[in-house]
Amino acid sequence: MYRFLIVIEKADGNYSAYSPDLPGCAAAGTTREEAEQNMYQAIEMHINGLREDGLPVPESTSFAEYVAIQ
Repeated sequence: MYRFLIVIEKADGNYSAYSPDLPGCAAAGTTREEAEQNMYQAIEMHINGLREDGLPVPESTSFAEYVAIQ
């Protein structure tokens, strides 16, 4: 099993998503949930493509944290 951080951003009229650990792998959707689901499918296709090409699947090294400032 692989586990990757994804970042979902609100854009003009939709949402976009990407993973810092998988350059070039991105998705979008009209809702946050749709963007997340589309990103799941994009990652799955990306990994399958890497495997088919005999390339290694990169390790996830990214993490996220919120910082609270008063």
